[in-house]
This record gives sequence, C-alpha cells and structure tokens, in this order.
Amino acid sequence: MKKLLFVVHPLLFAAFFILALYSANVAEVSPSEIVIPMVAALGFALLLLLPALLLIRLILRLRTPPQSSHQYQIWDLKKAAIVVSIFLVLFFSFGHVSNAIVGWGITYKVLLPIWGTLIVCGAYFVINTRKDLRKLTIVLNVVAVTLVIIPAISIAVNETKAASQDIKTTENMDTNSVDPGKTDTLPDIYYIILDRYACARTLEEVYDFDNSKFLDYLSDKGFYVASESTSNYPETHQSLASSLNMKYINYLSEELGEDFTDLSPTYTMLQDYEVWHFLKLKGYEFIHLGSWWEPTRKNEYADININYWEISEFSMTLFKTTMLYPIALESSRFPLWLRSPFLEELRLGQWERVPYIFDQLAEIPSMKEPTFVFAHMLIPHPPYVFNTDGTYLTEEETNKRSIEVNYVDQLIFANSKVRELIDELLSSSEVPPIIILQADEGPYPGGQDKWEGKGEWEEPVGWEEATEAELREKMGILNAYYLPNVDGDVLYPSITPVNSFRLVFNLYFDTDLELLPDRSYASYKDHPYKFFDVTDIIKYE
Repeated sequence: MKKLLFVVHPLLFAAFFILALYSANVAEVSPSEIVIPMVAALGFALLLLLPALLLIRLILRLRTPPQSSHQYQIWDLKKAAIVVSIFLVLFFSFGHVSNAIVGWGITYKVLLPIWGTLIVCGAYFVINTRKDLRKLTIVLNVVAVTLVIIPAISIAVNETKAASQDIKTTENMDTNSVDPGKTDTLPDIYYIILDRYACARTLEEVYDFDNSKFLDYLSDKGFYVASESTSNYPETHQSLASSLNMKYINYLSEELGEDFTDLSPTYTMLQDYEVWHFLKLKGYEFIHLGSWWEPTRKNEYADININYWEISEFSMTLFKTTMLYPIALESSRFPLWLRSPFLEELRLGQWERVPYIFDQLAEIPSMKEPTFVFAHMLIPHPPYVFNTDGTYLTEEETNKRSIEVNYVDQLIFANSKVRELIDELLSSSEVPPIIILQADEGPYPGGQDKWEGKGEWEEPVGWEEATEAELREKMGILNAYYLPNVDGDVLYPSITPVNSFRLVFNLYFDTDLELLPDRSYASYKDHPYKFFDVTDIIKYE
C-alpha cells in the first residue's frame, strides 16, 4: 500500500508570490501589511481546490470508473492540485511577465489570451494523462518549499539586521507632567501636511500660477507665511521624521552606514516621535488622520486614528501582478460603480478620502480634551483626481491634460478646502488653536509627478544629478503658522520644518529648546542615508 502523499504545493506557490513581493519591498512595507494578502491568497488556493477536485472527479468518473474509492480520491487530489498550481503560478506571474516584455511591443491584451490558453492546455493534459502523478507531485512540493524558503530567509536576514540597529528616535525631553486643572486652557494643535505643496516661487516660475490670493487669505486670517521656507529633506519619510522629532536625521548616516537602504528607521520615527510624546505628557489627546501611504496610514500610538477605508499599497501592488488587473483595465468602459474596486481604489478612494479628512478635521474643536492633530494629506500630490470645483477627474481626462494643469487644478481645490477648514477651526474653537500648515516636500521636477496610465510612477533621478532649478522646485514648500497671542516677530521668512515645534514649545510651554540652523539636505539615489547639503544652492537671492 502506497503511503499517503501530502499535497501542499498549491498553498506554497500562493504564499511564495506574497513573500517574494514583500521580500523585494521589505524596507518599505510593514510585516502586518502582508497578513491580509497572505490569508486571501491561501484562501483563494483552497477555494480553487474544491471546484477543481469536483470537476476532475466528474470527468474521471464519466471516463473510467475507479478500482477503489481510496485510489480514486488520491488520484483526483493530485490532479486537482497540479491544475490549481498551474493556474496560481500563471495568475500571480502575469504582471511580472507583462512588465518584463512591455519593451517588446507585447501588451497585456496579447498576453492575457496566451495565459488563458496555457491554463486550459495545462489542465487538459493533467486531467487526461493516465500516468501516476506521484513523482511530479513530490517534485512540485520540493520546488514550492524551496521557493518559499528563499524569500523567507531574505526577510529574516533583513528583519534581524534592522532589529540589531539600536536607533534612538526620541530623546525624552525634560518636561513637567500635566496639571489637570490647566488642560481646559490649552490650545488644540493642528499639524497639517499638504504633500508636495510648492512654494510661491515654484508656482510662478514652473507652473505659471499666481498663488497670492490664497497666501493673502492666510495672512489676513493671522497666519505668518514663511515666504522663503524650504524643506529640510526632499523625501516624505526623511522630512517628516525630521520635523516630528525636531532634529536633523543626518546622524543616521553614522549609525546605520551610508549604504544602508532599509527605510524602517525613518518609518519608525513617523510613528514613535518626540512631538506626540511631549504633548501627551502635557495632557493632549493624540489624533492621527492618515493617508493611503502606508507609513502614515495609521499610528499605533494615537488615541484616535481616522482614515477613509482603503486598500494598502502592498495589496494594490500585488493586485497589479495578477491576471485580474488587465481585466479590470478593460472594465473602464463601464460606470465607476461597476469597475474593480482594486483598480479604482487609489483614484476614486483618494477623491473621497481628501474631503472626508477635511470634514473630520472640522469636527475636532467640539472635543473637550486639548488635542494634538497630525494630518497627512496627499494633495496636491498625485494621483490627480480633482477638478478645481472638486468634481472627479477621470484618468482619461487626466492623461489628456498637462501635468502643470492637473497639478494647479488640484492645488486650487486644496486651497478652497483649506480655507473652509481654517474658517471653521477659528470660529468653532473656544481656545484659539495653533495651526501649522506645511508641505513636507515640493513637487518632483521635470514631469516626474506624472501618473502613468498603468498606475506606476516614473523613476526619479538621483538628487546628486539634479540641477539648481530642479532642487529649488523640489525643496521649496508652503509653510504657514497660526500662533495666537504671540508676537509675529518671533517668526522669520526662512524658518524650516525642523524648527516648527521647537519654536511652538518654547512659546507655549516654556521650554528652552535651541533653534537649529535652517539647512536643507538631499540624499543620493538608492542611498537614503547619504546626505549632502544643498542649502546654498536653493537659497533665495
């Protein structure tokens, strides 16, 4: 009697594609982000096994009755598992192959029927073969186990290496604990990030747009607009890690090494940071309003997390590797509500998320506790989904217009929502709030903010290769402060984000934090911790 053969390769093949994608992006993806895709992939494989088993059982029963039910069951299971593995490998590899051969002029419309034919032919030969598939099953099990082990080892090595880096992100500043009797007089603090919102100079020189009407509105409301402000770093994870911890992150070069590429240290600094630690001790409720970008999608330390429902970036990327993605692309001829939620999630979800976050921000003054609010909104950051009046901009309409027009229209809409929000915050707050309205970075120069038709970003050049004009465009930012009951002379035109909360804490909480020199640093391509000073290049003349 033959030993019972365990058939596990369909599940392992399904797991392999999840682990391989995670391994390739382990520096930018949280381990928790792969849980749902992994469960879905394994469940998908199991669900496929049942109909495949029933179909093959039916075909074989009609063709040749089995000699024994036990032999019949094992025979069917091996065939069903091989058919499912063929389907899963082709299903999850479709996007990778499509991207690899795109330069050959072969589109997904050609590749999709080829893949369908391979699935049908593979299933036909497996079902109709009279050979014992025991050896093939063993080979597939071994191959699948090997494939899973390879990315698993890579992930384990990376996680071990990252865990060994003892990076001190917060400094536990000396501060007095909260006096419960004084919390009702504390102002709410809003730190609102409008991602890639350019400075006035960039808007005039590059986008031929005069933003003075909006800036004048801010000034009239009592904001100080730092007209010569620049970001401290050109990338979101670097910039926010710096501003939220009130320090430059150049020290990471020495602690991690300039060749270190894992972004988890700066991502950690976006979660567990100095500003919320300080304000929590002062009695503040911490409210986090997230974007679709995973590092700021939610904050595990926040008292309240607010976000619009969304699919994670990892899940979206995984979806684009499957055969479902081209089918979803073809469904664009149907109304939005009939399209794949995966395909439209990023665009349509962003169109719904931004107004939702603004509405949620407007409700915060009604809370009794003093609140520290961090809101990261990917606007005017692509994808470009807003007309100036807030109506939905389809991808087809976006592609017919220039990047400059798309960017400016989205910025105009953002201006209108910011005005509504500020009017509401100032009129509804019992204690005048502190508001920092700031960009983490400027737009990418030279059209690199283009959203490709397939939903992919153009690869940015290394900043060491950028021209002076390109660096000015990327580093120039909106930076405006509403600081009630404070003399405006304490602010200055060239203040940068690294000093924002140092100044606020000195003014409102009697700290004695030294203001740091306002410098701007860029990093080398593929070397996120190798910095060079660009302050003198981008400074206002």
